[in-house]
Amino acid sequence: MTRRVVIIGNGMAGARLQEELHRRDPAGERVTSVVIGDEPGSAYNRILMSNVVAGRITPADTRLRADNWYSERNLQTHTGVRVERVDRDAKTVHCDDGTVHGYDSLVFATGSRAFIPPIDGALAESGRPMEGVIAFRNLADCESIVSSLREGTRVVVVGGGLLGLEAARGALLRGAQVTVVHPRSFPMEKQMDAAGGAVLTRVLREIGMDVVLGSRVTAVRDEPGTGREVVLTDGSTLGADLVIVTAGIAPNVELATAADLAVERGIKVDDHLRTNDPSIYAIGECAQHRDIVYGLVQPGWEMAETVAQNLLGDQQAAYEGTQQILRLKAHDVDLASMGEVDTDPNDLEAEVLTLSDPHRGRYAKVVVRKDRLVGAVLLGNPEVVGTITQLFDSGAPVPSDRMRLLLGHLIGGATESASPAQMPGDAIICRCNSVSKKNLTDAWRKGARSPMAMADATRATTGCGSCESVVEGLCEWLATADA
Repeated sequence: MTRRVVIIGNGMAGARLQEELHRRDPAGERVTSVVIGDEPGSAYNRILMSNVVAGRITPADTRLRADNWYSERNLQTHTGVRVERVDRDAKTVHCDDGTVHGYDSLVFATGSRAFIPPIDGALAESGRPMEGVIAFRNLADCESIVSSLREGTRVVVVGGGLLGLEAARGALLRGAQVTVVHPRSFPMEKQMDAAGGAVLTRVLREIGMDVVLGSRVTAVRDEPGTGREVVLTDGSTLGADLVIVTAGIAPNVELATAADLAVERGIKVDDHLRTNDPSIYAIGECAQHRDIVYGLVQPGWEMAETVAQNLLGDQQAAYEGTQQILRLKAHDVDLASMGEVDTDPNDLEAEVLTLSDPHRGRYAKVVVRKDRLVGAVLLGNPEVVGTITQLFDSGAPVPSDRMRLLLGHLIGGATESASPAQMPGDAIICRCNSVSKKNLTDAWRKGARSPMAMADATRATTGCGSCESVVEGLCEWLATADA
């Protein structure tokens, strides 16, 4: 019998699950999938939202697939529809448009929403942000920010994490006066060490961004004659025509809680990504796996692949967690962070190499254990990011000359130990679009014989761009192999 799978959420995790089910069962002989998403448009790549703010691409450029891709494949996708209730006994979901969908298996891919810290005057009684305050989380928020920006617009960004700095740089490129307020002593403290954070702060200030550290926004208020302003913890104020809140995320778990599923910070799942109801799964930013709630795209895509395998009969498919790699790639700022970044000086097993050049805005740190790279911070070193990422992902041995990791002495676009020939087929080359070496090799065999053609065929290099050198090296290797 064909299993009916209902997926709640048409974000990057939910859409990827539907694609994976279709890829593994193209005729729909084993599974029929139905996606229900409350956002009005097609699924899109959230990684690219900052490029929309910066004006480098349009909202349409962020779409994961063409609008007719799903209908041409008879894939049911209902957009602009909110699921209001799950009846586990009847195995049905009830939507705000009056429709009821039965399921054999149900998947929560409800994602997360922006967390808004306690800021007086930031929220209306309805709980929605006040005019001039935008909680940056989705494409609609992106478009609201763009429509609010003018030359000289005073923008205060609350939170100096990845999304905050991307939004700040985008606004700066549109001529805004931007101030980032962050409660810690340096931005992106979860992905940086103190030395790298100091260099990053210097870079941000040199490109024209004001950075206020060790402080919080406590209030947003309108003052006669001076307009809107924000109040900081020390009582000082900043003029703010627009306040962008990027202070973290909160998983969307209310629907799961109402359905009496096990919920802590996220919806609790086992290694098969099942909840306490064996017919219900959870993936992406709403799921809590081994006490971790991921806030990045790659884990959601890997979870989607695991659930697709299980729904199609491989009940042994398990999710082991994801090595997180974070990339900030904005105009004049290029940062990558992965694995262990803040090591204990007394840890004698760790080899730690650092290179700091604050004057040129460059900082590099790699952590090696037992000849394997287990962590890195790279600021202003785009020439080595692709290679470092592949070493981290693959667990391949690092060069005996460790300084090559920092100085970027490359051979054909990669170090010898991370050369394309030695990468496994499932090695992820483009993390933004989850493109593997095999995907790129297949595209080459079908006629994509250049990095640009590879991008058209697979979308590799169209995200943050950190994989460009690796894709170029792969093309060179394939050309030599075919010669």
